[in-house]
Amino acid sequence: MQGFVRTLSVLTVALFAYGMPLKAAAATTLFGAAYGLFPIGWIILNLIFLYQLTVRKGLFEVLRNSLGSFAPDPRVQVILIAFSFGAFFEGAAGFGTPVAVTAAILIQLGFKPLQASGLSLIANTAPVAYGALGTPIIALSGVTGLDLKELSAMVGRQLPIFSLIVPFWVVWALAGFHGMLGVWPAALTAGVAFAIPQFLVSNFHGPWLVDIVAAICSMIAVGVLLKFWQPKDTWHGDNGEAVETGAPTALSAQIRQESLHELAGTAARAPRSPTSRDEIIRAWVPWGLLSLLVFLWGVPQVKKFLNDIAAPKYQVAGLHNVVVRTPPVVPILRSVMPRPTRCGSNNDLPWAISTGV
Repeated sequence: MQGFVRTLSVLTVALFAYGMPLKAAAATTLFGAAYGLFPIGWIILNLIFLYQLTVRKGLFEVLRNSLGSFAPDPRVQVILIAFSFGAFFEGAAGFGTPVAVTAAILIQLGFKPLQASGLSLIANTAPVAYGALGTPIIALSGVTGLDLKELSAMVGRQLPIFSLIVPFWVVWALAGFHGMLGVWPAALTAGVAFAIPQFLVSNFHGPWLVDIVAAICSMIAVGVLLKFWQPKDTWHGDNGEAVETGAPTALSAQIRQESLHELAGTAARAPRSPTSRDEIIRAWVPWGLLSLLVFLWGVPQVKKFLNDIAAPKYQVAGLHNVVVRTPPVVPILRSVMPRPTRCGSNNDLPWAISTGV
């Protein structure tokens, strides 16, 4: 319903405020809806499929427990799960998926539902520009005509600053300033390990793998840090009770049962014995394969090879060469008078290189 209201609002502004022809407005709406289904919807569909598969096999619970065992302190958990792990989901799927998944994990670890959702939203500010395999950057490049690599590099020179700040910010929102000081090494490690790959990948590779590579580096860095360092103080929740990993409150336990029932179609399992290394490896293998395949599909040579095999092109009826772009959207060339440029709507369907295939 919200999407319908937003679409109606945009159409009203386009038609009556800017005088856009009805035929062009309708074509633009249909084209945007089709783009929302593929590749955006295709990305989300397959990420949810993989997530549901791991939940039904019990692997996601193993993964969640492994993340919680790495970081018994809730302040470190919110860095590792909401920031680092959430960035991985943002890079792989985006569009709300990382917030939903990481908030569910935090709730199962004992966080309050509203608190978990808010913290996940805050943590999602750092990777969102390169979400869903760089979809925002790719879409902006297609609309403006700016070079994709240059656009990715420029965004990648600004975001690392915020990536350094967000881990501190999300812990501050959870535990206050003094609580944040107790885990500053973890926040700094997560931010630096995310910001540096974010800068390098966005500037020297492109927008496709920025979040995935940066998130993996951040999780590994925090995991290595926790082998040699643990918070000296013990943080307590707002209600004065210790928030302990593996000992959720009655409310969170109920939510855990309900969410597991809805997502997996089964009741929540009883507490399990400590998981073995083989089980942990099995739980991480699907996500490791996802990272590897996304990386391979993002290599320019692979993309070109697959596009040569199957990437049909077509023109959007009622929209092709209808929109006219003028400076400053169209660059002004030296010694050449700027001329209005008609914006073609040649679109391709690169299904062979789309995630999920």
